[in-house]
Amino acid sequence: MQHLLYRSAFAIARDIKAGVVSSVDVLAFFLDRVAQFNGELNAVIALDEGRARTRAEAADAAAAKGEDWGPLHGVPMTIKDAWCTEGLVTVGGIPECHDQVPANNAVAVQRYIDAGAIIFGKTNVPFMSADLQTFNDVYGTTNNPWNRARTCGGSSGGAAAALAAGLTPLELGSDIGGSIRTPSHFNGVFGHKSSYGIVPLQGHLPPGEDVLSEPDLSVAGPLATCVDDLEQALDVLAGPSPPNATGWRLALPAPDFADISSLRVAIWADDPFCPVDSEVLRCVNLVAGTLQHLGAQVDLDARPAISPEANHHNYVQLLMAAMAPEMPASVREMAQAAVAEADPSDMAEPMLQLRGLALSHSEWLRQNEIREQTRATWARFFEDFDVLICPCAHVPAFAHDHLPDMQARTLWVNGMERPYTDILRWAGLSLNAYLPATAVPAGITLDGLPVGVQIVARYLGDRTSLAVARLLEQHHRAFTAPPGYTQ
Repeated sequence: MQHLLYRSAFAIARDIKAGVVSSVDVLAFFLDRVAQFNGELNAVIALDEGRARTRAEAADAAAAKGEDWGPLHGVPMTIKDAWCTEGLVTVGGIPECHDQVPANNAVAVQRYIDAGAIIFGKTNVPFMSADLQTFNDVYGTTNNPWNRARTCGGSSGGAAAALAAGLTPLELGSDIGGSIRTPSHFNGVFGHKSSYGIVPLQGHLPPGEDVLSEPDLSVAGPLATCVDDLEQALDVLAGPSPPNATGWRLALPAPDFADISSLRVAIWADDPFCPVDSEVLRCVNLVAGTLQHLGAQVDLDARPAISPEANHHNYVQLLMAAMAPEMPASVREMAQAAVAEADPSDMAEPMLQLRGLALSHSEWLRQNEIREQTRATWARFFEDFDVLICPCAHVPAFAHDHLPDMQARTLWVNGMERPYTDILRWAGLSLNAYLPATAVPAGITLDGLPVGVQIVARYLGDRTSLAVARLLEQHHRAFTAPPGYTQ
């Protein structure tokens, strides 16, 4: 069964339907991997073995009769614990939800199931999926399979670690602050942050199982070990929410370039507003070199006409405003009092976050208009370029740091101590404009940690960023397993 290790989830489904392998045996393989490796990682934090076996048996029986459940027929997989799963505990890293069992699947989870997938477990997240590390008081800390003293990232950290260690063939992530791209970068896997609004968030925790409104900024997308799976998983996941499905359909356009010679690439490798670690910078430049060698038109100096600092100020306020409804009233009241007394020019990170928590509706509308102007600027930029390539995060995976006060945490960049919250700056650059971004492996640091880059495309240009991801997978770097996980 070793041939199943790091094999495409959709290829496994084709084998199950053809009778080459049974769904029951595939499930046993991944459960064995969890038993062998999860103890040192703590990536998979809940299992549903009994129901998974029953469904695997049904998948095999269906295949024997020539029935086709869909492109994921009989494929066992895990789901990030921020997504509600019917009959399977969904905690979201929140102690008060330690025994919460949803009555329904999240819409995106149901789309995987409707395509034939079998959910056999959940993967760990930080508290409320609100950190770029994965640890919580319910399930503890998830380690990085490349170096267990390092973080796997967050909030889709358990998902990315499980993929990198071969514990699952496919995952479902969400991203409001780099939560797909940063874990993909830290663990050496592929991830796609879809264009805002094309994959429903209903059933995501937070805000919760019964919330019908779509949260601002947050998006869903697949994580995998190959671009084939990202593309096919996006086809499964993307589409209008159920109430809208009677009135419209999603038709993502084809890639914006016909061949490599017509591909126009901008590289934003570093910036004084968020200096990039030298090893990350080296890997970004290696990607640029590969694309130049292949014949793409590569511009190392092109930038959209936006201020990354102003974008960050706008993004963080909108981000915190989106998170504010889940905060206790006392926290929002404290933020309002602090902002009322603050110097209006104070945009330091702690005050910036408080400003977001305290936003009035009228001020939110003003910040939203700033965002819309930024989106228009990006749209003009993508008239001249097909993609922009930049870091997912400015550092590789760093040592676990669980100081309760995030503002007290720091990261070292080229020998300089920087605020921990800088990690939001490259992620928020494209996220604030609702743009799709595909994270791909780009290289390995001198001390053996993976580095990824994000490929950003115009709004609804998901197939363009994925097409460039495929080029880089074929000609630059495919998925490579962490040492010790290929046996």
